Amino acid sequence: MLHLIVGNTGSGKTTYSNELKKKTKGVLFSIDTWNNTLFLPDKTETDGLEWFLERIERAERMILNVVTQLEDSNTDAILDLGLSKFEHREKFRAFAASNGFEIQLHFLDISKETRWQRVQQRNNEKGATFEFEVTQENFDFMENWFEKPTENELLGSVVITE
Repeated sequence: MLHLIVGNTGSGKTTYSNELKKKTKGVLFSIDTWNNTLFLPDKTETDGLEWFLERIERAERMILNVVTQLEDSNTDAILDLGLSKFEHREKFRAFAASNGFEIQLHFLDISKETRWQRVQQRNNEKGATFEFEVTQENFDFMENWFEKPTENELLGSVVITE
């Protein structure tokens, strides 16, 4: 089973994904961890959104290779990859369909106020799910970047609310 974890910044995707990992005995792929480990040490001040998107695409190619191996061994893959855009989610749905993999979308539909409080707390505490600081500017950017799943996307999905 391929689990797509969807939610805006601070919705609890990584925390939820870790719980799902325990329940399913699956393998978790968190793009924040990949970015923090592989790419952020090399980022310069002039590197912008395109720099990130290109690196995310490279990481996802590797992730999909491992997902295929996991599916062959009947192990769930949990994709905590942001999946902020319809087109991005569609890429993984098409991948699953072309390979005959079962897929489940999990949408964390949490209010902006609650998410911002969580982000501030995570920034201050730097606990288990902290990978990098999310500024007010980053948070506000994601408010406009994120595309909420459509009604059709949510058919048969798991929806988590406050």
